[in-house]
Amino acid sequence: MRQPIYDEMSKDCLSILYNTCVCTEGVTKRLAEKNDFVIFLFTLMTSKKTFLQTATLIEDILGVKKEMIRLDEVPNLSSLVSNFDQQQLANFCRILAVTISEMDTGNDDKHTLLAKNAQQKKSLSLGPSAAEINQAALLSIPGFVERLCKLATRKVSESTGTASFLQELEEWYTWLDNALVLDALMRVANEESEHNQASIVFPPPGASEENGLPHTSARTQLPQSMKIMHEIMYKLEVLYVLCVLLMGRQRNQVHRMIAEFKLIPGLNNLFDKLIWRKHSASALVLHGHNQNCDCSPQPQFLSFTSSNPFCFRNKYLLLNNQELNELSAISLKANIPEVEAVLNTDRSLVCDGKRGLLTRLLQVMKKEPAESSFRFWQARAVESFLRGTTSYADQMFLLKRGLLEHILYCIVDSECKSRDVLQSYFDLLGELMKFNVDAFKRFNKYINTDAKFQVFLKQINSSLVDSNMLVRCVTLSLDRFENQVDMKVAEVLSECRLLAYISQVPTQMSFLFRLINIIHVQTLTQENVSCLNTSLVILMLARRKERLPLYLRLLQRMEHSKKYPGFLLNNFHNLLRFWQQHYLHKDKDSTCLENSSCISFSYWKETVSILLNPDRQSPSALVSYIEEPYMDIDRDFTEE
Repeated sequence: MRQPIYDEMSKDCLSILYNTCVCTEGVTKRLAEKNDFVIFLFTLMTSKKTFLQTATLIEDILGVKKEMIRLDEVPNLSSLVSNFDQQQLANFCRILAVTISEMDTGNDDKHTLLAKNAQQKKSLSLGPSAAEINQAALLSIPGFVERLCKLATRKVSESTGTASFLQELEEWYTWLDNALVLDALMRVANEESEHNQASIVFPPPGASEENGLPHTSARTQLPQSMKIMHEIMYKLEVLYVLCVLLMGRQRNQVHRMIAEFKLIPGLNNLFDKLIWRKHSASALVLHGHNQNCDCSPQPQFLSFTSSNPFCFRNKYLLLNNQELNELSAISLKANIPEVEAVLNTDRSLVCDGKRGLLTRLLQVMKKEPAESSFRFWQARAVESFLRGTTSYADQMFLLKRGLLEHILYCIVDSECKSRDVLQSYFDLLGELMKFNVDAFKRFNKYINTDAKFQVFLKQINSSLVDSNMLVRCVTLSLDRFENQVDMKVAEVLSECRLLAYISQVPTQMSFLFRLINIIHVQTLTQENVSCLNTSLVILMLARRKERLPLYLRLLQRMEHSKKYPGFLLNNFHNLLRFWQQHYLHKDKDSTCLENSSCISFSYWKETVSILLNPDRQSPSALVSYIEEPYMDIDRDFTEE
């Protein structure tokens, strides 16, 4: 049979099959059970005539398939993908999003560290997961990551710069919330490309003024609007795939490639035009997602930039040459060694233009409405730049741009109510102020009345899970400042309300008691395990001053005053046993603790061992402060 006839027949069959899946319950699930059929569908993607219908059907089938398909079973996968044009590759990324992400069981228990640790042990015994195998299969395709980088950074048409066109694009954003309509548009765009009919208007089937089609001025330029919408879709799908690959087993390989292919400078050039539009009241929803997903360009981009250190082995790619010079000047003025990563940055790979990506992000962050949900992602993205080993130059770079005052305004003056946003502010504030005398001076200058300080404390104390990282950073900073002989430091210690507040033993004990009380082994997650580490920081610093027995006695007294003798210390004992299991075999996590606290991990381990000492005669052992009738420390919590 001749190829054109075969393609037309395949296209008709696929349309019938797709409509049957849509109209008849259970058909998609039955097709998903036929693995050979799903593999066969991939072979139909070689033809442009049947590509879009095939991709749509595969995506729907994979969405209900219980077991993840393995891409290495697809015949001639490398040849198939290599022969895709840019639009096909972008659409194919929608399928890849399902095949390279670990499957979600829908069980809330998966979020606990106990469950995650058990799953990791199981995974080690079973070998690589299907998602990991699929990631490796894609990375073995020559030029795959390079093509994704080019797709993500491809420029959009210059004709989109007018106000009228931006308004038109906004109307399309609102209208395209319907994923089926979006599929129709993409199909029309594909046909437009094939027949080169750029001047023809293509209203989708059933579209009208009543169902939300943009006004006449927009319809007359429909092909151009469609092109921009496709560009947006390309970048969403591609950025998601790159995010997953950057966090996979081959992440080191991917890091090198995205730097080499200048992904970050490319995103910087797109920032104003496409990534962060001035008007963003409505959000584009990806096919197969819902309105609650963070899938519009802004959070998807921010999620990508906040994946540091996964995304960027060298975070300074977010800056331009002038900003790198500024970092060097800050170090020189402070008479401190220049950060090695700055010196080693390949300046041919950094951002170009007047501002780097980080500076652009700060600018939109300051302009974002107070109630905007994007503020969470913005703060996370900026915090990622500071995460890791504390750098004075990095902090001053951001302080000079008014970041600390902006955060304090949002926390104190606007009295932010969103817990997620507040947590991201507190985390960012902690990283910005840690060990930095200038930051504490700025803090004291802004929080210059008792009324403001009380509002700030109220926000901290409203949820320690959200603010504990700030409490940790201030506690660590206080310890360092107290051991420095410097007039500038002495001045800050004498004037700063926050340092004076944290220095009080009753304040530290109040934080310590609540931090231990709000977490339990069975409810520990990646989010709240920081409370356990913050409580350990408080006790490690007490141990340095030979005050650990005092703090344990005070905890015992607080237990009795609350009429729950033994409850808190038994819980803490179990938490520390879990801490040993969780951290002592994870190099990445232990390095993170060491870098962020500037306390050697050996001191962390020693402190935990001392606290868990079974000798009831030891003044620094928890068991010495738990009365015999209330002792409950041998529970096998891993099986509960």
